[in-house]
Amino acid sequence: MSHAARVIDLYKDYDLGSVKVHALRGVSIDIPGGDFLAIMGSSGSGKSTLLNLLGALDRPTSGQYILRGEDVAQLDDDQLSAIRNSLIGFIFQSFNLIPQYTVLENIEVPLHYRPGYPPLTTFDRDRVIDVAGKVGLGDRLDHKPFQLSGGQQQRVAIARALINDPAIIMADEPTGNLDSATGAEIMRVLKQLNEEGRTIIMVTHEQSIARQAKRAIYMKDGLVAGEGIFPG
Repeated sequence: MSHAARVIDLYKDYDLGSVKVHALRGVSIDIPGGDFLAIMGSSGSGKSTLLNLLGALDRPTSGQYILRGEDVAQLDDDQLSAIRNSLIGFIFQSFNLIPQYTVLENIEVPLHYRPGYPPLTTFDRDRVIDVAGKVGLGDRLDHKPFQLSGGQQQRVAIARALINDPAIIMADEPTGNLDSATGAEIMRVLKQLNEEGRTIIMVTHEQSIARQAKRAIYMKDGLVAGEGIFPG
């Protein structure tokens, strides 16, 4: 099976004045295409740092991050931005929606940042509507975030992550701000996306959520302390 991503001996240090924090201390992981990986660990374990590096939001201090055959650690800011826009979709715990925008306008935000900043076309708008319908928001396109439930807001965030048809979805505590029933709905959406062939990398602190992934790794003190594989 081809690899969606691979990290090799990844280190990440942060200089905080007189203190150096070793957030990652030699992490190596293979992520096959079509994987659904949960990253677990306590606060300060390095799981969020790892997700940021996998999402090309930051660069490692040393080590390699091979994404689709290219070493992302060697790319400049513009190249990293292009990778994020074309290959990766992001879902955040806090949704990160623009409050004055409608559902439709929030979903289409990534389209405005494509290379060359091309204007939106009728095809683009039709795709926004199609993706909104896919996550159950077809009748909410004109609503603002404050008019939506938490689960609906997270669905907007998922639709926004999908709009550029990414191969990989990075989900940072996607059910963290939701009640258990709504969180279960969001997990059903993510599992469906995974079944369609997308690779999903998800940070969670909840064992019940992690068990819905295909496998999990456990971070501790900047290292992978263990790995589990859950039945599909």
